Amino acid sequence: MSTRTTKVNFPKSGMGIEEGTVIRWLKVTGDQVQEGEVLVEIETAKALQEVQAPVSGTLVEILLAEGETASVNTALAVIEDSHA
Repeated sequence: MSTRTTKVNFPKSGMGIEEGTVIRWLKVTGDQVQEGEVLVEIETAKALQEVQAPVSGTLVEILLAEGETASVNTALAVIEDSHA
């Protein structure tokens, strides 16, 4: 069985949006997540943005705490996906 990790990045959401603040994590380290499931809410200058899991697996690390500000494309978390 091999293990693969995937970073969850803060996606670019629109023109002029360069950063956002982590408002609320909907999952905690150790939780199982499904691809497309909302993991975290980020507030930008223009809107509240939901960031979804790019893959299914286990949320193994949260890199930015609630209240921290991140630039676009910053890694927010790490998901571990095991394949046989």
